[in-house]
Amino acid sequence: MSLTESLNTHRLALCQALDEEDGERLDALLPELRSADIGEILEAILEEEADPPRALALLGRLRLERRASVLGYLPGDAQLVLAEALSDERLLAILEEMSSDERADLFNLLGEDRRQRLLRRMARREREELKRLASYEEGTAGSIMTADYVAIPSGMTVSQAMMRVRQTAPDAETVYQLYIVDGQGRLAGTLSLRQLMVAPPGEAIDELMIRDVIHVPVGEAQEEVARIVARYDLLALPVVDADTRLVGIVTHDDAMDVVESEATEDIHKGMSIGALEDGVSRVPLWSLYRKRVTWLVLLVFANLFSGAGIAYFEETIAAQVALVFFLPLLIGSGGNAGAQAATLMVRGMATGDVGIKDWGKLLGRELLVAGSLGLTMALAVAPIGVMRGGEAVALVVAMSMVIIVLFGSLLGMCLPFLLDRLGWDPATASAPLVTTLIDASGVLIYFGIATAVLSVA
Repeated sequence: MSLTESLNTHRLALCQALDEEDGERLDALLPELRSADIGEILEAILEEEADPPRALALLGRLRLERRASVLGYLPGDAQLVLAEALSDERLLAILEEMSSDERADLFNLLGEDRRQRLLRRMARREREELKRLASYEEGTAGSIMTADYVAIPSGMTVSQAMMRVRQTAPDAETVYQLYIVDGQGRLAGTLSLRQLMVAPPGEAIDELMIRDVIHVPVGEAQEEVARIVARYDLLALPVVDADTRLVGIVTHDDAMDVVESEATEDIHKGMSIGALEDGVSRVPLWSLYRKRVTWLVLLVFANLFSGAGIAYFEETIAAQVALVFFLPLLIGSGGNAGAQAATLMVRGMATGDVGIKDWGKLLGRELLVAGSLGLTMALAVAPIGVMRGGEAVALVVAMSMVIIVLFGSLLGMCLPFLLDRLGWDPATASAPLVTTLIDASGVLIYFGIATAVLSVA
């Protein structure tokens, strides 16, 4: 049985037990599932029902720490539905069990009145920490970091540091990487738990720690944070303030969530849709329409240039009707080549593999590759040109294929760099935009060559 089938089976069994109010069966089924799986089942229940009574009943069967864990796996809209149905007391109890970053994310979803009521019920230290984490701008390192980490004051011995780890580990999100701070809380170094465990008890941790610590400022873009975590294969990345005081860490799993989110956003932008507030199955219909309609309408008007180009060359088309047969083939090939080049460049820029400094080198490479592709495609289509319209038409089609593919590839390669230079998102150099530009250009190139060649012939 696949994981999806297993989840569906468990969901049906849980829903049946909920309908029958069979507490014993619920208590038997829930321990068999991981928190992420329970979260997915809760999400499915909430999608099917306008009111959350069954979801709340299921959540209520879990231990408090398990509730917090499950809630952390839910998307924001599902979290908000459940949070609004819970009393302040019950919600506060769950918030106190959540990791600090997930707590801040859920807190920011609530209305201002609800937030103030919850803050008044919190202990001063927890209240200040939550307000601090919730204040960071969305999309920065501060917005995705957690304050649940193990910090060891410099000057300790290994045995003292181990005692500190034992004291703070229960509340830490990860204990495998430890951070050394000086008397002002500034990041001084790092060492792994393994290093600490195998070192002599009396040795000073200042002698063991790595002083050159990879870290990021709290305002660093989350995409750059995720790139650094992936590049150096880090379990966690420390985040510091303007005075290099350690304020949090971004764990590997949180960085990978950013990678997934950014990749999804780039794919949406790459199809001229833009970022969606939620998954495609959950986003409101009006929002989905609004995200898609603007570019589609603009591209409709852009395609009028293709029609204008065809109208301009009416005499050439009337003289050699066979040319029309090859028009979709040529502009489609140019659009495909341009979309490929744009996708490669946008992805390369997103991962940091290429930058504006590489433009000249990439231009030379693309000229060679695109030229070779155009010649290959021209050789493939030329015999069809001979059969449909004779040698003159075959020559026109072959020449047009080379030039259109070359132009499309260069446009697709250069457009992301141009947009980046203008301060726009390179992902806007999408397949629909590139293909629309090449459609209009391809018509002019094709019939321009046809007019020149056929008038001589």
